[in-house]
Amino acid sequence: MSFLCPILQTVNSVFWNGPLLLFLLFTHLYFTKKTGFVQRMLPKALRLSVSVPSDSADTSKPAGLGAFASLATTLAATLGTGNIIGLSTAVALGGPGAVFWCWVTGFLGMATSYTECFLSLKFRETRADGSFCGGPMYLLRNQLHRPKTARFYAYLLLASAFCVGCSTQSRAVTETLHTLFDLPEFPVGVCLALVITIALLGGITGIGTLCSFLVPFMGGFFLLSCIILLFLLRNQVLDALKLILSSAFSFSSVTGGLLGSSFLLAARQGIARGLFTNEAGLGSAPVAAANSSGSSKEQALVLMSATFWDTVVMCGITGLVIVCAGLAVPGLFDGYAPGDYTLAAFTLLPFAGDKLLGIAIVLFAVATLLGWCFFGEKAVEFLFGANQITYYRFLYCLMVFFGSQMTMNLVWELSDLFNGLMFVTNVFCIFLLRKNIERPS
Repeated sequence: MSFLCPILQTVNSVFWNGPLLLFLLFTHLYFTKKTGFVQRMLPKALRLSVSVPSDSADTSKPAGLGAFASLATTLAATLGTGNIIGLSTAVALGGPGAVFWCWVTGFLGMATSYTECFLSLKFRETRADGSFCGGPMYLLRNQLHRPKTARFYAYLLLASAFCVGCSTQSRAVTETLHTLFDLPEFPVGVCLALVITIALLGGITGIGTLCSFLVPFMGGFFLLSCIILLFLLRNQVLDALKLILSSAFSFSSVTGGLLGSSFLLAARQGIARGLFTNEAGLGSAPVAAANSSGSSKEQALVLMSATFWDTVVMCGITGLVIVCAGLAVPGLFDGYAPGDYTLAAFTLLPFAGDKLLGIAIVLFAVATLLGWCFFGEKAVEFLFGANQITYYRFLYCLMVFFGSQMTMNLVWELSDLFNGLMFVTNVFCIFLLRKNIERPS
């Protein structure tokens, strides 16, 4: 399948280098204005995200996701290896300025995230058993009366579940365990597929419960490690921030890497990786939102906070660690692949930092595999009916194994392509429904 990489690279270079970047930034800016600068509600969103309890314990309600579980499922899907490996690749190829554009994408993307989740909640369907379903495909079919476009989006969501949510994560696990612990990739792929199979036996409620446990644990574990690193590299933090800002707007033609890069390359890498990690505008978060029990405005704010945690906090601190490490130890990244810059930075920890990062990557990947399996299930339910979900789970677990054996370059190129197509389709949908948007209070 190596012949696909050059083709996908050509398509993505046209798709991402200019038109889609401008469209993405315009979308985020437009909905920032439309929602009355909803980012100002971030403190309330953060408060709601930790104060709204899960409804999973309420047996009088149909099986589904509670308010916190929907946030955890969304974060599980977004807090993946994109925060670690994706940011590493972005800095390696786009320079330190990519971190700035990743921040911008996350901050502005909160408005788009609020918008799409609000619309999904407002127009969601209620099943016979009282549970909910929704997302862009339901908006396209029921509100805009475009069934073909709705099915097109659902197929994109399904393809992304197999690629973005499955292959990137399983491949990251096998590469990490092989590099750090010299474990053979084939049996690692088999074991990972078995672990996911067992985890999926609990169904939607089980996924939400497991994600509610994994997300705070893995996020805190990784953040604590980064904070320790930044403390050790505290003398480089100010210089790193200056370099990130100056590189973000540099028009000099540099090859990339820590020394810098051109404005366009930094923006391309930072925005693309930002979109990959937070998924604001892709339409995946609204799928989880529609299955929650919260009110439209409050639950939309809760889901908006996922974009903040994922991109502004997690990606931001990862990028800052990489730039600080490169400044502290010149030549640190020599011999490392673009996706391993974070690993190189973690070697500066005095206590087996590379092994700690390996554990973090595995935890992130497992959570993302579960979160994206849920999104894929919703696509299958829309396209083929709920009775086909068992077959989908079987195929998903098989793809966990096959993805673990694929080359990372192919996986990333496929991810960028599907992300771009999903974004365009979903934004087309929410833009046509923009008159229904209500500002939070």
